[in-house]
This record gives sequence, structure tokens and C-alpha cells, in this order.
Amino acid sequence: MFWFPLSRTFVFICVNSWLNFVLVALLIVDLTACATTSTHQFAEPARDWQTRTGQLLYRNPKTTVIGDIVVRFSQNGDFELTFSKGPGVNLLFLRQDASFAEVSGPLAGRGWSGAIDHAPPQLRAWLELRNKIVRAKDRHQVRHVSGSETFVFRF
Repeated sequence: MFWFPLSRTFVFICVNSWLNFVLVALLIVDLTACATTSTHQFAEPARDWQTRTGQLLYRNPKTTVIGDIVVRFSQNGDFELTFSKGPGVNLLFLRQDASFAEVSGPLAGRGWSGAIDHAPPQLRAWLELRNKIVRAKDRHQVRHVSGSETFVFRF
């Protein structure tokens, strides 16, 4: 026999509150796990990847930014782009392969990862850069216009 010095109502409220707390905590963990993790495995950069560095002028109707750019890509179409404004200030980081992409940084808004054909409209111009840069071979200037966004690369 167990003896509780508390009334039944109080014990029920505490158990109910505790149960609600656990359910809300599990829901938060579940939702954040979906938003921050991906099961897609990108290829890691290797020695045979080509690397190009330079500057990018990015312009849209509200913003014009000039910063440093590092682009790496493989023969298989794997692609990485890092756009930064000085050391340690990444504005946008993009990883992409033939069907999947992951974008993060202040210029990407909340960030996104998923199938390229399901990309949010505000990131589609960035995802078009892979083909444009890979096809540019060794050109020192690459220009890409998509809607109201303009990208000018100088390598």
C-alpha cells in the first residue's frame, strides 16, 4: 500500500503536466531532427576534384554583395560552392549533386536540403550555377542571369 500526502487531484495534475512535457519534448526533437538532418550522402572532395577561387558579384533587387568564392567540382557532377565576406563569414554554402542539394547561410534564409526539382523559388538561381560553372571550363569570367538575380564570377 502506497500513501501519498497529496490530494488525488494534485497528483493527477502533476502526472498530466509531466506527460504533456514529455510529449512536447519528443515532438520538438522529432521536428528539429527532420529539419536539420538528411539521409543523403554527398561525395567528399577528393584530389581529382577541380577547385576554382575568385570573387563573386551577386545582385538581386534588394541586395548587391561582392565576396570571395571557392568552387569545387568533380567529373561526376558533384559540386560545392562557398561564398564568403572575409575569413569566417560565410554568406552561402552549397553542396549539390545530380539530384540533391543542401544550401545554408544568411543568403539562403532558413536553409534547405532536398531534391533539386523541389527547391524553393528563392534558391533555384543558386542551384543553376553548378551547370554554368562546370561548363565554363577555364574561363576567367562567368556570368549568369536568372530572373532578377545576377551572378558575375571572376576566377
